[in-house]
Amino acid sequence: MGPGRRCVENLVNMNHDTAFRNKRVLITGHTGFKGSWLSLWLHDLGAIVRGYALAPEYRGNLYELLGLEHLIESELGDIRDLDRLMRTIDEFRPEFIFHLAAQTLVRCSYEEPKRTFETNIGGSVNVLEAVRRSPCVRSVVYVTSDKCYRNKEWVWGYRETDELGGRDPYSASKAAAEVVFSAYLDSFFNDRGGLGVASVRAGNVIGGGDRSPDRIVPDCIRSLEAERPIILRNPGATRPWQHVLEPLSGYIHLALALHDEPKRFSGSWNFGPTPDAGYTVRHLAGKVVAVWGSGRVQCHSEAGMPHEASLLNLDISKARALLGWGPRWDFNDTVQNTVTWYKLVYNGHDALTLSRRQIQQYEAVKSSVATAL
Repeated sequence: MGPGRRCVENLVNMNHDTAFRNKRVLITGHTGFKGSWLSLWLHDLGAIVRGYALAPEYRGNLYELLGLEHLIESELGDIRDLDRLMRTIDEFRPEFIFHLAAQTLVRCSYEEPKRTFETNIGGSVNVLEAVRRSPCVRSVVYVTSDKCYRNKEWVWGYRETDELGGRDPYSASKAAAEVVFSAYLDSFFNDRGGLGVASVRAGNVIGGGDRSPDRIVPDCIRSLEAERPIILRNPGATRPWQHVLEPLSGYIHLALALHDEPKRFSGSWNFGPTPDAGYTVRHLAGKVVAVWGSGRVQCHSEAGMPHEASLLNLDISKARALLGWGPRWDFNDTVQNTVTWYKLVYNGHDALTLSRRQIQQYEAVKSSVATAL
């Protein structure tokens, strides 16, 4: 058995419970959908978690449903405010940082391009600058998006070395954030011993608790709860759907690898589903209705809609080969767990208990890589 294979096996079998116990973890964007799931997961792994983010934007948001303000330390602040962010890091002295704070909506970026660029580029610069000035930080996971790639809508997946770019303001802001990351990595972090820094790219994430506008699953759920038909504006678009716990497991996995072997694992990483997880929006909506048990779907394209890509896939070969990470839930598992979460919460079940149960169910399933090994 070669050293590379032993490294992968060690990462697959890494004990997250003991690795994060009593470690200080800062999460920017902890009040958002992905940030809330990540905050809960790391808290339950024994980490001392502090969040830094704006107040939740939407009613019925996951942060409040989970009661995270009672589980973790939470500071409401803007990542565009470097001085305040620096004070937070100097006071808290985190060993790990997960940067998720962003303006995350494509259509919103057309309406507010300036805010999108200021948040996704300027805010990310502030996070990297704070890390540059903070000797306590050992591991940084810097989240961008699969939309950072210049989308040529080819059928094969984009690799981490492929061209960056974006036609819409959101995609362009994420591509620029990646360029900024690369500059900081080459100029400041590669020569700093004991610090591992990685950018991570994932997209089309679904799961319980997302209430954002102009996203297919939250839009479906709002229609089902109101007993209205689901209206699809782009039914033929194909997306590689993945449950929110999939990329988050990759981020957690990578954060520990960066901590232990910073030079080996610093750089950029894709976390996506298997290629067979690509389905049309129409197919996804039909599956949501089937799991919910009622509802109907109507297709109604809007004239003059902002451009949205119809096809974008990620190649996850690097994460499979070097991290031993791979997806655990297929498309059916992903939709089943997502819609079940919404329906149970809608019927009065406790969101915190349900979310913890889903994390435990996810952890109990071996990834395809672990099974192959």
